[in-house]
Amino acid sequence: MYCERVLSGMRPTGALHLGHYHGVLANWTRLQHEYPCLFFVADWHALTTQYDDPRHIQKNIIDMVVDWLAAGVDPAQAILFVQSHVPEHAEFHLLLSMMTPLAWLERVPTYKDQQEKLSGKDLTTYGFLGYPLLQAADILIYRASKVPVGEDQIPHVEFSREIARRFNYLFGREPDFEEKTREAIRKMGSKKARHYEELRVRYQQEGEREAIDQAHALLDDVQHLSVADRERLFGYLEGSGKMILAEPDALLTEASKMPGLDGQKMSKSYANTIALREAPDSVAKKIRAMPTDPARVRRSDPGDPQKCPVWQLHQIYSDDACRAWVKQGCHDAGIGCLECKQPVIDGILQELAPMRERAQYYEADVNLVRNILAEGSEKARDMARETMRDVREAMGVALD
Repeated sequence: MYCERVLSGMRPTGALHLGHYHGVLANWTRLQHEYPCLFFVADWHALTTQYDDPRHIQKNIIDMVVDWLAAGVDPAQAILFVQSHVPEHAEFHLLLSMMTPLAWLERVPTYKDQQEKLSGKDLTTYGFLGYPLLQAADILIYRASKVPVGEDQIPHVEFSREIARRFNYLFGREPDFEEKTREAIRKMGSKKARHYEELRVRYQQEGEREAIDQAHALLDDVQHLSVADRERLFGYLEGSGKMILAEPDALLTEASKMPGLDGQKMSKSYANTIALREAPDSVAKKIRAMPTDPARVRRSDPGDPQKCPVWQLHQIYSDDACRAWVKQGCHDAGIGCLECKQPVIDGILQELAPMRERAQYYEADVNLVRNILAEGSEKARDMARETMRDVREAMGVALD
């Protein structure tokens, strides 16, 4: 059944930094108050590129989830779980692989991109080729409607939509589908039934995307339909059969604007990060050591903020008055670089302080984190089991 539900996951890379917070976690903390959310640790995905060195995955899971919790992700508001603790993901991935054309996997844009970026590692494995299908299984098994992604990940959500559409087309046909659908239309009442038929024609014959959105709203407004009838009507609307799997939509998130200490994108690969639980003294030391405008060799030399990596951080952590002070002081050498950096240090420490405080609670008892993940994994597994019952039945491998 189609649900207003958000799903997102992260590979366990260990302790997180401010780039992760501004790029992902701040968005998660907002979404958890707007939708039912599932946030998962993608540990099987880590094996697609780290299959030869999995030693740190378990520690990385704990470190990463502590940072989720420190950033404000709330297990009372969202379900937090570990991918490998829900084995239905693997079963679903296997079953989907039976109907997925090989060419679909080879054309995913990130397949060749990642092979080029990680050219020093042997990625001629099925796990790497098939990771977009595992990702599709992660999404489709919860019938999630929204997947928050950056622009570069949109093709993966589109791939998941194609998989759902192909599955529904192949396995959504009941022997008496047309008859049961006609009966479901009659149950809507004559006025709504006519409107539904008009919208179906407008979508299928004229390709009006608005028509399908209106039809979904119409069906949501009909309270007395059974789940099975509702799914038949969704499928009939789109010209397929019973809608067993929902097609997810990408929820586009802005790319992180968090620059690293050298002005490049903040990334562990560049060794230019500030960790979410970094000690205040370490934060201050790193900021004070940041490079500035090369033209300012001496304190009395004027500079240009646009040529200084510290100015990028002022865009995030300083108000208009402070930025005006920095621009003026840099241009006429009225302030030194260390003076310029202090408001950034203060802003970052203010942002990190509540995170460090929340993290201490979980660092003192790591079993609390394990319990949160165990409880969340059970809740996620209950949802996954519901989908798998329908999938097995549709594919003829239902358990007796």
